[in-house]
Amino acid sequence: MTRTHQPDEDRFRAILPEDAAWKPFPAFPPGARLAIMVGHPAESGPYVVRVKVPGGTKLMPHRHPEDRIYTVMSGVFYIGLGERFDGRKVQAFPPGSVLVLPGDTWHFHWAKSGEYVTQVSAIGPLGLEYRDHHDDPRLAGLTGNGHQDHR
Repeated sequence: MTRTHQPDEDRFRAILPEDAAWKPFPAFPPGARLAIMVGHPAESGPYVVRVKVPGGTKLMPHRHPEDRIYTVMSGVFYIGLGERFDGRKVQAFPPGSVLVLPGDTWHFHWAKSGEYVTQVSAIGPLGLEYRDHHDDPRLAGLTGNGHQDHR
């Protein structure tokens, strides 16, 4: 019986840290970067991405439809649960920590003590919805009619 492979998992390969292609991601605050390691996050199927967030950056309350497994690669990952950002409610997780975040769980992140890198494993498509649309960088610069403001 022939086994069907998952998308982007049909051959042996290694992705070294220096091969990560860090790119801006429209749903992230400026300075935050996303690297797709395995898979196609915009499509159905498993994916692995890394997220790099510069020190001091806050990702305001948001949720993802997909269940996620976070692995802290470097730095300290501060995460809090809830629909309102509260710096007193963040918990610190050192490198090597693994966190399970069920889909549709409101949460927020804070690079409180410096840059962190997390690796996220999930089944796509990737989604990200901010609790307050004013916090969504994808909507910054849009006029009231939904068109990009090029001023």
